[in-house]
This record gives sequence, structure tokens and C-alpha cells, in this order.
Amino acid sequence: MLPACSFKNPIDANYYCQKLNLNCIRGNKIILFKTSKGDFEIELFGKDNPVTVSNFLDNIKDNIYDNQKFYKIINYPRTKFIHGGVNSENEFYIERNQTINKTSPSIPLEIKLKEEIKPRYNYQIKNPSDTENLVNTFESGSIAMVKTSKNKSSATEFFFVTNNIPEIDGRYSIFGKIINGLDVLEKINNSDYVIEVKIFN
Repeated sequence: MLPACSFKNPIDANYYCQKLNLNCIRGNKIILFKTSKGDFEIELFGKDNPVTVSNFLDNIKDNIYDNQKFYKIINYPRTKFIHGGVNSENEFYIERNQTINKTSPSIPLEIKLKEEIKPRYNYQIKNPSDTENLVNTFESGSIAMVKTSKNKSSATEFFFVTNNIPEIDGRYSIFGKIINGLDVLEKINNSDYVIEVKIFN
């Protein structure tokens, strides 16, 4: 038996983009979140997370995040988790859920390592030597998809973090980061909501 070599991807982004009927984005994009506390800009990492970003952009085009409450805020001593998206705790969930045309309630977990050409799918990175080589880690203003199971991301729910959280690196699809307006994110609380999300380029 040959010794194990580097991780081999049995499937790639093209497979999931076709399966989920997505126009696969291969480059980074800038979007604007307009919220009840103010605006902030996010760079989406389409180069490293094409499936997650393409799905998120489709959601924006379908206006599913407009007028949606940040449905859960979790405060810890060192950081804050701010959850948004289509969720049963949202005020408009029933109305919006009837209009969402998703082929699946989940998308694959998508995580990229620096030395690998393609992202890994449906695979958490837990080995300490691998987590050191992650392309994206949790930093102030990072955005990631909520998970529906161990190796699946929600198709619609996301969360922000306000500080570095190395303890959970490699377990979520981190697909973007706030590049302008981090102070606005830090002020968001349970009464706040997304007014609109716009794509810049």
C-alpha cells in the first residue's frame, strides 16, 4: 500500500456550481451592506471560495437579505457573533421562505489551503499543521456561512465575527471580510436589521 500523499479533491467547484445552478464566480467582489446602524463594505473571496460566494451573490440578486433582522447576537468577552440571513427567528421568514428558489437548503463546506490549487469540499480542517496554512481565518469583520451539519453550510444564513477566533478556524466557510465600516458592525445589536445589500462590481 502506498503512503498517503496530499489531499485529493474528488469533486471541484464546477461540479457544485452546475449542481446548484450557480454562475460560478472566480474573482473577488465588493458588496455594500446597508443596515439600521449604518453601512459597511465587504470584499467577497470568490477566488478562493467560488461556490460559497456565487451562492451568496445569487441570494443578494434575489433580495432575500433585504429588510431582514440580525436574528441572533452572541456576546463573548473577546468577540461577538452577529447572525443574519433567512432563519425561522426572522420576522419575515414565512413570507420570504415561500419565494426562495433553492435546489438545496445547504451548500458544501468550502475551505482553501495555501498550498492547494482548489478548495476542499465537505471537509473540516482540524489538524494544527493544516490550520496554519488556511487561506482565510477568522479576523475582525470576517463573514462565514452558518453550518447545517458537520460538513455542510447553510445556503442562506451567515454570521460575522468582531475579533480573531483561531479556535474555530477550519470549521466554517469564511468567504469575505469587512474592508470599510467595521465600527458599524461592532454597534449592531438585537434590534438591528439589514436594509439592503448591493453588489458594487
